[in-house]
Amino acid sequence: MKLKHAFAAALLAAASLPVYADLTPWKDYDISDAVWLFTTVKVEPNMSDLYLEGIAKSWVEGNEIAKKLGQIEDYRIYRSDLQSSGKFNLMLVVKFKNTADLAPDKAKYDAFMKEYGEQRNKETTEFAQKTYPKMREITGDYLMREITLK
Repeated sequence: MKLKHAFAAALLAAASLPVYADLTPWKDYDISDAVWLFTTVKVEPNMSDLYLEGIAKSWVEGNEIAKKLGQIEDYRIYRSDLQSSGKFNLMLVVKFKNTADLAPDKAKYDAFMKEYGEQRNKETTEFAQKTYPKMREITGDYLMREITLK
């Protein structure tokens, strides 16, 4: 019986040791230059379509302009089929060519605002400030890179 306990303790000790990986970036896996900004959102029950309607006039239109200007590569919206589960039920995703595209840039800002327009910016900001807090909570922002194992 003591041998059984000793064996179990040794097994438990071995299993709890940290695992050291021998993988090396760019040798064993590639890391993308492109970065994805994921924003996770918890939309209140029965507000999903109303929230989508709102971001269609703000977030989507803004991303369409940024894409047209070459400031982003793409964007996506993902919604969970299980609206009431988990910490979030909607993801807003924007793909950038690289992290340099995330840096502040007055010329890019000016080009964007020229396309987007001051009036539309004012209207969408007012709508977002008054309406979105009642419909949703932003639960996280993540800047992610794709890893490709070799």
